[in-house]
Order: sequence, then C-alpha cells, then structure tokens
Amino acid sequence: MGPDGVILDWMVEHRVEWVTTMFWIITTLGNTVSMFLLSAVVVVALLRVGRRSDAVVVAGSMLTGWGLMNALKFAFARERPPIPERLVDIASHSFPSGHATMSMLLATVAIAVMLRSPDPRLHRPVLLALPVVASLLIGFSRIYLGAHWTTDVLAGWVFGALWGLGWIYAVRLISARNPSAGR
Repeated sequence: MGPDGVILDWMVEHRVEWVTTMFWIITTLGNTVSMFLLSAVVVVALLRVGRRSDAVVVAGSMLTGWGLMNALKFAFARERPPIPERLVDIASHSFPSGHATMSMLLATVAIAVMLRSPDPRLHRPVLLALPVVASLLIGFSRIYLGAHWTTDVLAGWVFGALWGLGWIYAVRLISARNPSAGR
C-alpha cells in the first residue's frame, strides 16, 4: 500500500461525525459549480470597474482550466478510492481533483486581482490568504471524505496554481505589448 492508501486508511480510522459534517459542507460549497458562479461574479465586477484584462484572466483561466482538467481526468482515467471508504457518490475519474484544481486556480487569480486593486484594503495579508486557505480546506475535504486520493488533490492544487499563474503572465505580457488591450 502506497502513501495514498496509508493516508486514506488514517482518515477513515479517525473520522468524527462533526468533522465529517463540516467537510461535507466545505466540499459542497467548494464544488466546480460554486467556483464558476463565484468567478462569474468576479468577472462581472471587474468589467463594471473597467478592469478588462483582469476579467480576461479570471474568465479565461477558469474556462480553459476546467477543460484541461477534464481532459487530464480522461487521459489518466484513475479510479477513485473504494467504497465504503469513499463517502461521496461520484462517477468521474479521480486525477486530478476538480475541486482542488478549480479552487486553487480561482485562489491564484483572485490574489493577483486583489494585488492589482487600487483599494489598499484588499492588500491585507489576511485577506490575501483567505482564497488559499479556502482551497486548502476544500482539498482536505476531498481527502477526508475519500472522494480523492491525496495525490489527486496535490496535483489539482499544483495544476490550478500553475495554470492561473500562466494566465496571469500571458495576459500581462499581451497587455504590456498592446496597452489598448485593456487595463
């Protein structure tokens, strides 16, 4: 049994009802639909204040990240942890975790948007840490509930952060070369 199995066994042995309930709530709030709704609100807000390039980063990274994450799931076709250890009934493949990918992707671009904001209140370290903490909790919920192997979640976090950083870099590069492309 590899590290994934050891961690899953430890989680199963140490499950507590109130923690399970808490992680059910977190995993529900952190699903892909919620991440898309939240990102749509952010995109609309950014467009309303004229921050077009930031809106492109958020919308573009989320849409393409979702598509690539699903392609990776199909390509790897990794099975999820077994039932009864898995408390989540889901039929899709396991690698990478969609919850971890999309929440870390949104966290990464949200932090970049916050750092570019003219409002200094959004630059506070506690506020900048919140998206990452939320993504970490979402990912841990997937491991705790047995919906994913630990490596699925770790890969999702890494992929989400790198994809977000790639979009931030690409849009900034394009904006620098063509200032009329949007602020």
